[in-house]
Amino acid sequence: MSVLVVGSVALDSVETPFGKADDVLGGSANFFAASASHLTKVSVVGVIGSDYPVDKLEALKKRGVDYSGVERAEGSSFRWRGRYRHDLNSAETLETHLGVFSHFSPKIPEKLRSCPYVFLANIDPRLQIDVLGQVERPKLIACDTMNFWIQSRRPDLLTLLGKVDLVTLNDAEARQLSEKANLVQAAQWIMGLGPRHVIIKKGEHGAFMFTANSIFFAPAFPLENVFDPTGAGDSFAGGFIGYLAATDDLSEANMRRAMIYGSVMGSFAVEKFSIERLMTVTRAEIDQRMRDMRRLVAFEEALPA
Repeated sequence: MSVLVVGSVALDSVETPFGKADDVLGGSANFFAASASHLTKVSVVGVIGSDYPVDKLEALKKRGVDYSGVERAEGSSFRWRGRYRHDLNSAETLETHLGVFSHFSPKIPEKLRSCPYVFLANIDPRLQIDVLGQVERPKLIACDTMNFWIQSRRPDLLTLLGKVDLVTLNDAEARQLSEKANLVQAAQWIMGLGPRHVIIKKGEHGAFMFTANSIFFAPAFPLENVFDPTGAGDSFAGGFIGYLAATDDLSEANMRRAMIYGSVMGSFAVEKFSIERLMTVTRAEIDQRMRDMRRLVAFEEALPA
């Protein structure tokens, strides 16, 4: 089964305590596609400027990522420049140039409108709602958001949440959106708006998946070296939704397995700049890290005497 992702196809310039990289592939759609394409077919809808180095996308295209839904517009591409200090959980934005992305209006090609799995990456919720008017009854609609949209487009975001099956956001965003300090209460409040699943990401501390009847926690894979955390959340989403699409199984047990795939793919993403590590990781390495994750959390419950 295939996945449609609608999001940014950008260029990043990133500085961390371990080095720097300029004008490398970035954007939510690129990170999601680089991750999910290890598991299933991915189609991208976005916009790039006339200055975008499309040759850098060739490796992803060879892996089967479909960029035919990406529009090329006259003007400059979306660029983000950021810096991480020793607290790698938070980025300092130094520059943001939206370029042609500021006028982005998603147009879903006819051949992609029937994709059974749809991920609305972090863009204006008004555009996310517009996409939902163009797709044909997906099996799963998931969305992401951020603090800027929670503050500036709150009514639109609340409308969107009434139309999706699943939402991903970090712990600070969950608290901001719900105005609840407790994450369990925050997730319950968000589910009251419509989503059946709420995934709250806690960076290096893992992620929670909440449903009406259960809570599941996926730890972050313990890494000796974290090189660049940019795109970790979108890579998590790519692993999570990519696995669901590959198995075409939305059962509770399978969604829990998908959470672990998300955690594993996010862990590979942070090992190098941009999508570099996601382009070199092998299926054998992914499978081995899945086994390592299973050992990490496995225990036997002691039966009462």
